[in-house]
Amino acid sequence: MEKKLFSGSEIVIKALLHEEVEYIFGYPGGAIMPIYDSLHDYLNLVSHILMRHEQGSIHAAQGYARATGKIGVCFTTSGPGATNLITGLADALIDSTPLVCITGQVSSHLLGTDAFQETNIIDISIPVTKWNTQVLKAKDICESIQKGFFIAKKGRPGPVLIDITKDAQFQEAEFHYQRCKYVKNFHPYPCIEEKRIIEASNLINTAKKPLILVGQGVILAGAEEEFKKFVEKTGIPVASTLLGLGALNSNHYLYVGMLGMHGNYAPNILTNQCDILIAIGMRFDDRVTGDVKKYAKQAKIIHLEIDSSEVNKNILCHIPILGDCKYSLRKLMNYVNESNHEEWIEKFFFLKEKEKTAVIKGDLYPKKKGMTMGEVIKWINQYKQKNAILVTDVGQHQMIASRYFNFTYKKSQITSGGLGTMGFALPASIGAKLGEKNRQVICIVGDGGIQMTIQEMGTILQNDISVKIILLNNNFLGMVRQWQQLFFDKRYSCTKLINPDFIKLANAYNIKAKKVSRREELEESVKKALNNEKTFLLEVVIEREDNVFPMIPAGGSVDEIRLT
Repeated sequence: MEKKLFSGSEIVIKALLHEEVEYIFGYPGGAIMPIYDSLHDYLNLVSHILMRHEQGSIHAAQGYARATGKIGVCFTTSGPGATNLITGLADALIDSTPLVCITGQVSSHLLGTDAFQETNIIDISIPVTKWNTQVLKAKDICESIQKGFFIAKKGRPGPVLIDITKDAQFQEAEFHYQRCKYVKNFHPYPCIEEKRIIEASNLINTAKKPLILVGQGVILAGAEEEFKKFVEKTGIPVASTLLGLGALNSNHYLYVGMLGMHGNYAPNILTNQCDILIAIGMRFDDRVTGDVKKYAKQAKIIHLEIDSSEVNKNILCHIPILGDCKYSLRKLMNYVNESNHEEWIEKFFFLKEKEKTAVIKGDLYPKKKGMTMGEVIKWINQYKQKNAILVTDVGQHQMIASRYFNFTYKKSQITSGGLGTMGFALPASIGAKLGEKNRQVICIVGDGGIQMTIQEMGTILQNDISVKIILLNNNFLGMVRQWQQLFFDKRYSCTKLINPDFIKLANAYNIKAKKVSRREELEESVKKALNNEKTFLLEVVIEREDNVFPMIPAGGSVDEIRLT
């Protein structure tokens, strides 16, 4: 019997269907044109979202992956198409987002000749991918995609790049696809040592002033329920990293706030007073620790982490527990005692009141003339849906939204954490909404960040996607301006923005929009924006020198946090 052969380009599409891919975010071009030609015959089985820029494609794939927990997929062509993915790859690697990015490449006989739109994307992307590979033959496409999907998702998630030459796309081969279950020398899940579990539980059971630091690892592991049970059994207060927000309900009685440079006062101060520090699925990045020489020196540190390279990298720990925290927490539950730490928790509430008086009241209930970012978030909380997903860009609005948004639902926060990529939010919100059609997606952006990817309003127009865009406009690059004010004698060098008419821009893309410059109009305008069935852009004019506090000065210790 004659064997059935398929073109390499068709094999790509069939392989993605076997991986149950529902959306591909992409932008076509010469070197990936055969794959797009084959895709044309399968558009009844998989949806392609034509973005307006390759960076938008990968950010949309990130938003989809973060909202759903599935692998995001994007296509780009060679040369500039491929290099335009680099920022998104770096963002996805540091924030542990599972992606499979497929790039077209010039034909194999042209490799190394500086052919039109040829770049060595494999060497370029090595530092910003979990794994990458170049495919020169059609017969190797299935194996590469199988392996790519396995590596992207298993263990600590991350981005994978598969570069396929144009001749490989045209060649023919048999199609045999079986999902990958093992990759040689790749061990994504370390064995959990019972000895470490017992050592950690003994420390926890004798602690007088314990503190839990929760990171995104709990969310990536789908361990929210296990984490909640552990917290409630031990009675230990919980502080969250930026990406850990939502791992525990913001209204939970043991949640004490966000950590970091613009985090809450109490958890930052008391990090340097606790006796046991339990870090779960977080990596002790510099925005959390401040000066590592002065970080939690008095505490015994227990670190639950899936990635061994993160253990003892920034902060030395006393008891490392390697493994998937979903199972580590289950094991710990067998050994920890039921407890409460009321006297210790009172210290958090005392310091929280101090922060309320000095910062929070002024942010949420301002008496000054200009509007604050905080009061916008206050009204968003009032009128948002319970299952809303918050997608933020990078800057002052990101920190304010993270501080004040009520996270009451799983996977409800999407932002660029480790890389801090301006322009992330608008395309990421598109991916999030497509992945979670029944959830409200609220995209909060600044006037600087939105202009980096504003063309993705065209994607919203073409695909009739409903996103609520809240644009906080202070006509500045706000976070840089704040630093210039506090540390550079108000020398506002190159941070003032002369902006376009955002309302006219939105209308040009058939997006309803409104601009608010008076406090009296704010509540009703937020309500209208969030209740609108279609995409709505609400531009709120914010006081130019509205700053984000508390703040730990760069390089300072967590207990040097300032309230004003």
